[in-house]
Amino acid sequence: MTPPKQYRALEEAIDAVSASYDRGKPIDNLESAALPNKQRCIEGLTELLPVLYMGFYATRALNRDNLRHAIAERMYRAHDLLVEQIERALTYQNWDGRCEDCPPPGSGEDIVLRLFSAIPEIRRVLNSDLEAAFEGDPAADSIEEIVFSYPSITAITAYRIAHELHEARVPMIPRILSEWAHGKTGIDIHPAATIGERFFVDHGTGVVVGATAVIGHNVKLYQGVTLGALSVPRRGETSKRHPTLEDDVTVYAHATILGGDTVIGQGSVIGGNVWLVQSVPPGSKVFGRPRGDE
Repeated sequence: MTPPKQYRALEEAIDAVSASYDRGKPIDNLESAALPNKQRCIEGLTELLPVLYMGFYATRALNRDNLRHAIAERMYRAHDLLVEQIERALTYQNWDGRCEDCPPPGSGEDIVLRLFSAIPEIRRVLNSDLEAAFEGDPAADSIEEIVFSYPSITAITAYRIAHELHEARVPMIPRILSEWAHGKTGIDIHPAATIGERFFVDHGTGVVVGATAVIGHNVKLYQGVTLGALSVPRRGETSKRHPTLEDDVTVYAHATILGGDTVIGQGSVIGGNVWLVQSVPPGSKVFGRPRGDE
């Protein structure tokens, strides 16, 4: 039992914390209790991961007779979680007035059903990403090993789901999902980025793909690559700030490519540690100068 002196000190501390909410700071907003619940959003995503890769997550034998039931279990749970959280996001954003083009409250059911209807296509594209990883990494012994152990697959999978929600103009939740993957993998892919098929991030730690980046098909990035902006725009600007990588581009470790007008032409190779703020034509090979070559 708390002694009287300590009890009074505890009560005084509680009073002080409560009073601190009267000072008008952004974090004092009690309406934020209606915000989406971060953990519930992540649970919605993690219910969908087995739907995308059912054989890798199942705890019992699977066959065509019980597959639909196993998928339905996960999709019903994901449906309930995501509809509720999307409705929270839409309601809050509508109340706050910060998203003029967000869908109105009541759209959550339709958004989730559109996401679910896109899952067969998402699985097809993810399969192409896995094939690119297997073909591009001789250290991988199997597709199964890649699904189980490669952080890039976690990050790319989260991106593909988050991107669908971003395209549906869902506020906040796409970033919650992509930042969950960022925290787990060290790979930061903004859900607004546009990324083609057969995308592979090798090793991956420290990779950054900005919101307006455009990446074509069959692109490979190594660890530490940044596709970033040259400057920080004013909030609300919609201009393209991040580079474009055309098809069949490879970017080696710790290269930095900046700027919305920067285009890396098809089939180019960008070497490690290169700093690039201008476009290069298709088929280019860009490498840093050897030491002593002044």
